[in-house]
Amino acid sequence: MKRLLWVVLLSSFFLFSSLGQSLGQSAPPKKTPELLAQGKKLYEQNCMPCHGPKGDGKGPAGALLKPPPRDFNRPLSQWTYSKGDLKKVFDVISKGIPNTSMVKWDQLSEQDRWALVYFVEGFATSPTKKK
Repeated sequence: MKRLLWVVLLSSFFLFSSLGQSLGQSAPPKKTPELLAQGKKLYEQNCMPCHGPKGDGKGPAGALLKPPPRDFNRPLSQWTYSKGDLKKVFDVISKGIPNTSMVKWDQLSEQDRWALVYFVEGFATSPTKKK
């Protein structure tokens, strides 16, 4: 009986693991100059009105939002919903943040969302950012 239970448990584990992969939960793409350029373009089109051209949360629409948009210039570890984890940043872009104006962007492809993750991460790690 114990052997049968183990077989069922292991089979379930492998089934759900492979199902997670098929539902778009794949490994992040490699960060490349092309992906960063794609992220910049997407940021300018979709994020800049709230987060601003400098990523500081001071876009023209951002001034009207409560709570205000995230300041991407702060260290990644200080981003409330990421705690330094790029996968969590991806999840915020994909799912939005409840009770804020941060809407989900799941209509963008997975690659587009990763491009945005890598681009906005650059605000926090840029050597020229303001203190």
